[in-house]
Amino acid sequence: MKSLTQGAHHIGLTVADLEKSAAFFTELLGWNEVARNEQYPAVFVSDGTVMLTLWAVKQEPSVAFDRKSNIGLHHVAIRVPEDSALDQIHQKLLAHGVEVEFAPEPLNGGPMRHMMCYEPSGIRLEFIWPGE
Repeated sequence: MKSLTQGAHHIGLTVADLEKSAAFFTELLGWNEVARNEQYPAVFVSDGTVMLTLWAVKQEPSVAFDRKSNIGLHHVAIRVPEDSALDQIHQKLLAHGVEVEFAPEPLNGGPMRHMMCYEPSGIRLEFIWPGE
């Protein structure tokens, strides 16, 4: 059967600090801010392939997601264009005090490589080079 869908248009993430999360993507990773919605509020960012909608949390106190006990988003995996990009991202994150879960390493014996970190609101991100 032919798939009825064509990949992700965007991924919506609720974040604790809208400006810090937006800056993580735009300033550290070089993504573009596509739009803002001050009424919600939300910031839309894109790397040219995928768009993330960063929504400000509405209720305080907020509750952090726990991937081991909650149903929902486990992590977002972002593809990088080349192996060396993983090391560049890793160094940039460390230099800016971003929590890195693990440094770039082979995935399933390689040649794929990946790393995990947490953006400022605590959302788990994977950066992955598919080894192509």
